[in-house]
Amino acid sequence: MTQEFPDKLVPSDEAARLRTLHVYQIANTTPEKIFDEYVAWAAQLFGTPISLISLVDEEYVHFKAVAGAEGVPGLPRAESMCSAAILVDAPIITSDYKAESCRLIKPDVAQAMGLNFYAGSALKMPDGERIGMMAVIGREYRTLSAAEEDVLKRLANLVSRTIELRFQYLNADLAEQWEAAQHELSGTLDDNAALTRYLATRNNGINLDDEEIQDLVLRRLAGVDKVLDRRLKALPQAA
Repeated sequence: MTQEFPDKLVPSDEAARLRTLHVYQIANTTPEKIFDEYVAWAAQLFGTPISLISLVDEEYVHFKAVAGAEGVPGLPRAESMCSAAILVDAPIITSDYKAESCRLIKPDVAQAMGLNFYAGSALKMPDGERIGMMAVIGREYRTLSAAEEDVLKRLANLVSRTIELRFQYLNADLAEQWEAAQHELSGTLDDNAALTRYLATRNNGINLDDEEIQDLVLRRLAGVDKVLDRRLKALPQAA
């Protein structure tokens, strides 16, 4: 599958996009358990060896959380598929890392790791700017079904809202409340991961096109969304 990308790696709204990224003060920060749990769950749901949350800065793509490639803090912007993926306002799927699939990046690192499949959905903030990606990455040729694309978009939205919640708490000097929110979200994600492991074992993998599994997963995603809704609405700034 060849994805259509713009001609340039730097979008026309780059200045505004970077302003939004820097407002949230999350790029190049230490790991936080809640984001690690998001990528772990994503890798389970999609059956991929690697999943990550990236934040695309001016010259570097920071990995806020990585499952399956721990110890890799990020990549130069010109070498990360996430750099190209944020340019398009739709989930990005590429089934190979050949140069003709995306002429905007150098695929050397991905090819050296034996990677071929990339699927990502943008982290979009309330002002509409795309600051990074929620991505799942694999070694085998693959595409995504409409149901899988929907789950990936929903995951990206949950991560985006968690970044917003983090900012609102920390900006209001409410670090303890942010810790409490992480604890609550972690409990929900732990339960979701346990269910996913059970379903994967029972069904020899997760098939998101199976209506029963799809319904269970969507309900679990909605459960995380409800926690975020309640927490965001309870913020002093939202009063």
